[in-house]
Amino acid sequence: MKIRVKFAKKLIQLLLIASFSNVASQIPDWEGGFPEGCTSITAGKDATADGSVITSHTDDSHRTRSWMNIVPAANHKKGETVAMYERVPCDSFSMPAYKHIPIGTIPQVGKTYQYLNTAYPSLNEKQVAIGESTFGGREALKSDSGLIDCQRLCRLMLERSTSARQAIQIAGDLLKRYGWNDYGECLTIADKNEVWHLEIVGPGKNMTGAVWAAQRVPDDHISVNANASTIKEIDLSDRDHFMASGNVFNVAKENGWWNEDKVFRFCYAYAPESRTSLAARRREWRVFDLAAPSLELDPNAENYPFSVKPDEKISLEKLVEIFSDYYEGTPFDMTKDLTVADDSGKVMISPLANPHMPYDMNKLLRINGGWGWRGERTIARWYTMYATIIQCRNWLPDEIGGVAWLAQDNVATSIYIPIYCSVSDLSESYKTPGRPNGYTTESAWWAFNRLGTLTAQRWGDMRWDVRKVWDPWQKEMFENQQVFEKKALELYEAGKIKELNEYLTGYTIGWGDKVVDKAWGMGDMLWTKYDELF
Repeated sequence: MKIRVKFAKKLIQLLLIASFSNVASQIPDWEGGFPEGCTSITAGKDATADGSVITSHTDDSHRTRSWMNIVPAANHKKGETVAMYERVPCDSFSMPAYKHIPIGTIPQVGKTYQYLNTAYPSLNEKQVAIGESTFGGREALKSDSGLIDCQRLCRLMLERSTSARQAIQIAGDLLKRYGWNDYGECLTIADKNEVWHLEIVGPGKNMTGAVWAAQRVPDDHISVNANASTIKEIDLSDRDHFMASGNVFNVAKENGWWNEDKVFRFCYAYAPESRTSLAARRREWRVFDLAAPSLELDPNAENYPFSVKPDEKISLEKLVEIFSDYYEGTPFDMTKDLTVADDSGKVMISPLANPHMPYDMNKLLRINGGWGWRGERTIARWYTMYATIIQCRNWLPDEIGGVAWLAQDNVATSIYIPIYCSVSDLSESYKTPGRPNGYTTESAWWAFNRLGTLTAQRWGDMRWDVRKVWDPWQKEMFENQQVFEKKALELYEAGKIKELNEYLTGYTIGWGDKVVDKAWGMGDMLWTKYDELF
């Protein structure tokens, strides 16, 4: 009994150390890398509460950049080119980052569209929107001969396309000519009428090109990619729901990854190890279970449907709930109490929900396979850089119809603000780099990262202090959307385009400034309220 109590005290000390180091932590999510792995949820227009087509993205990586800006539309002279880069980990700055090494150029087109330049460019002025999730794929497919990586491809598609299908076609053409220079990626591409999942892998070492397949999410369904390939059978005769590269079958056949006597499934041909990832499969299950609990899907299954029809139409509020999830109320609850048995029964060691952030135990005890790529992980993560939920709406003009709801840092302690696709500017603090050079009060990202880090120290208490402020504000923004956009539409119909731009831009900047100021203030409040408990 004494030995176990001594162990309990030591465990509490370890938990405290772990929780206080969450931002500086460099524990890898998979061998050789820093914690990464994004989640994207998509929804067709008949699956959402208001008829929006939706894509989304949590950029779960503390290596990607924290700032963002608006890149305006432009006309280009003949002969202009676009620089291509290889993205490699870099640890020579104050904080983990990526170094972008020039590797070549491709020709620029005559006219490019305006887009929101997040780390993975996410929304253009024509309501084409992109989410992202890496799934890796077979190592043998990775080629350094290509020029285009995932971030550059997002930019190229948004600069050049007016629909999701056109974006996929452009991607296919560019990749065939200039080559893919990245690991396996899923891009979730939406427009005002439909949403597709585009999965891309390399063509093989020392080769130029790519292998890819795209599948459309049915209008009344939702889908998810959580760092695992999910496209299985593809029917290229069904051009309304499938597209693929011309080599999609041959590369698998030539490498012995598919026998023509068997059913071809893209994910097992090109990324079979991604289907073994518990971190991916559990998130797939959780998204579908929260949206369609009536299906009673098995949380331990290897595969789930590509998409499902939700029990109730999905709202913005529901998506925020899903992206903030820690599996609470399930057998995999990351906020449950930790207990250790002794001779007389059970002795509570430390409630995981209070005081500590609900993921630290995985690092210490390697629960359900450990903390990482193959082990348990939640949808909400402390190392999220930013997150988007993007609405594309066909009943509104493009200037008003496309809106990216954007949150900084961990969604569970953050708030989404609206960025309309036609705005000409963002709040200054959103454009200010927060990484990799270290802490600065000029950066919006640091305001939210500081708040999230503080909240992690007494998660069971502080999370409610934070949500008590953010939840009413989030509700206010969502409920005011229709009223705000009614006036915006009046300006549009009156031909007052300049005034419309000022109106939309002012609204985006106003909310950006407001939430950043409050995030700094709440951080100060938490320091004061809980000072004696730190």
